Amino acid sequence: MDGLDGSNAILQQEQEQQSLNPKDWIAVDPQNAWDLLHEERSLMTRLTTSCADLDDILGGGISCKQVTEIGGVPGIGKTQLGIQLAVNVQMPSYCGGLGGKAIYIDTEGSFMGERAQEIAEACVEDISEYKRFLHKDSQACQGEIQGKDVLENIYFFRICSYTEQIALINYLEEFISDHKDVKIVIIDSVAFHFRQGFEDLALRTRILGEMALKLVKLAKMCNLAVVLLNQVTTRYMEGSFQLSFSLGDSWSRCCTNRIILYWNRNERYAYIDKSPYLRPAAAPYSVTGRGIRNSAPHCKRSKLI
Repeated sequence: MDGLDGSNAILQQEQEQQSLNPKDWIAVDPQNAWDLLHEERSLMTRLTTSCADLDDILGGGISCKQVTEIGGVPGIGKTQLGIQLAVNVQMPSYCGGLGGKAIYIDTEGSFMGERAQEIAEACVEDISEYKRFLHKDSQACQGEIQGKDVLENIYFFRICSYTEQIALINYLEEFISDHKDVKIVIIDSVAFHFRQGFEDLALRTRILGEMALKLVKLAKMCNLAVVLLNQVTTRYMEGSFQLSFSLGDSWSRCCTNRIILYWNRNERYAYIDKSPYLRPAAAPYSVTGRGIRNSAPHCKRSKLI
């Protein structure tokens, strides 16, 4: 009897839907492709990585309105790059920043406040040097922002379980609506709490898919950059062992861009593995005491010196 009642309810709902005007189900009016292209180009802003070679292959830096996944082996500098982006987003646009604030979601406990302070202070010094390079009043510039101000503009969340991570992702839209100056969301790392403890892999895939859709929507709706740091594993493919991102192939299709960080002898490299706008390319970078910078043989001035 319960099954029959349920079927009748579903049938009644379908009949009610069919009786409505189809236009009532369409939330927005259509847009032609030319207007869409113009909107993408005019609104597409990028955030510098503080490495000119890396910025070059990225078309100027990390893109807003997109989800970028960055993965690599332990010690390659994923968290360092995440902290650098959380600092750089606060810099003015002429230095490659977005003049906004950052959300940093730490799932592993790898965020280091002292390291963030070092990168922030170096960034402030770089801005002053850049303004002197442009023949501006450096003394007045130094009063604009200090290292302490940079750290206060990073909203930090420590996540200890996948349920907390899901809850926070669901809360982000409300938080950002109250903090409209947020221009980047960084999750370090997105896979940590999902790599074990899930017996039902289909359920895990569905949860991750829903989480990815919410992040994609957030990036576009709020015109901000979403950066997901991820672990990598080794898989045997096409006769050789290759680096592969955690969470499997279904997850990898959820992100707009994917960057792999890897070692080439003693030098760090970043490789664009997937992007609808950028061609595959690699660039060297260094992790220095001042943050992410050009690799030593490639000392080219970037936007943020």
